[in-house]
Amino acid sequence: MSTPRTLAESTTLRIGGPASAWVVARTESELVLAVTRADAEGIPVLLVGGGSNLLVSDEGFAGTVVEIATRGLAADTDESGATVTIAAGENWDTVLAHLVTRGWAGVEALSGIPGRTGATPIQNVGAYGQEVSQVVHSVRVLDRTTGAVRRLDNAACGFGYRTSVFKRDPARWVVLSVSMRLISGGRGFVRYAELAQEMGVSVGDEASLADIRAAVLVLRGRKGMVLEDADHDTWSAGSFFTNPIVTDEVAVAIAADCPRYPAAEGVKLSAAWLIENAGIAKGFALAADSRAAISSKHTLALTNRGNAHAADILDLASAVTTRVRDAFGIELDIEPTLVGLER
Repeated sequence: MSTPRTLAESTTLRIGGPASAWVVARTESELVLAVTRADAEGIPVLLVGGGSNLLVSDEGFAGTVVEIATRGLAADTDESGATVTIAAGENWDTVLAHLVTRGWAGVEALSGIPGRTGATPIQNVGAYGQEVSQVVHSVRVLDRTTGAVRRLDNAACGFGYRTSVFKRDPARWVVLSVSMRLISGGRGFVRYAELAQEMGVSVGDEASLADIRAAVLVLRGRKGMVLEDADHDTWSAGSFFTNPIVTDEVAVAIAADCPRYPAAEGVKLSAAWLIENAGIAKGFALAADSRAAISSKHTLALTNRGNAHAADILDLASAVTTRVRDAFGIELDIEPTLVGLER
């Protein structure tokens, strides 16, 4: 067990007070032991990977932070592709770079997303026409209700838009590793209009995985979604709001130029469009000297301009959701996990 430190040091928003204790788990057995031991002793546990989806209170966490730092990647290959199993603590974009180099397709459009691999099925991470759920073969987990290690297949993961059984019941599951089924050949399909425009191709065209990854990194960098220490626009939790899914009746009442996409539960609308058309511009802040502001590059990102408190971010989020509600009657949901905080 290491010396306790602040969550601000381990989250991309760079906000959060100290934890009572901090354990770095570098192997699966260490991870399982740390969690089951804390559970047996009745000590609250906060699992931390890359910290890219957390907003933590300034008071910190009254319990044990278990940092998931496990490593390992193995591939079972055949004629059509590979089933790749990745430890939860592996850096996601480092993994992506490796998969693209090997020519294995299926997640190349998810390049540049910060965090560690174990978080990807929890959030059902998606971007530019791909979602992790499309390639997950199985997820190896610790079931904290029984202390048993299990393997859940894709169907048992209960994937939905930015959700899964792991997100819906976070106190039960610890992701240990993720197995993905990928296709060989070194080429993938461009399935998102913005990406196709960046690459100068049409939606549905094939392109090399390396070219797709490079274009995605350019797009994410342009939006401040690739971490850079010197750029406060990247001191964020990525997209702070999810795209709302509404009924057909609600969707037809929204201006036709609002981007929309079919969804299983209705119609998915662009949260960025709703925010901007509710009068929130890039760079918006509640006051000139605010320590929190909308990114100057992307309206979905709430950023720490330096020395921000958790309350600064929540106050800004509240202002955004209120304006969207007043303008369109739509309630935006926030994507990051709140620790020691309430909306």
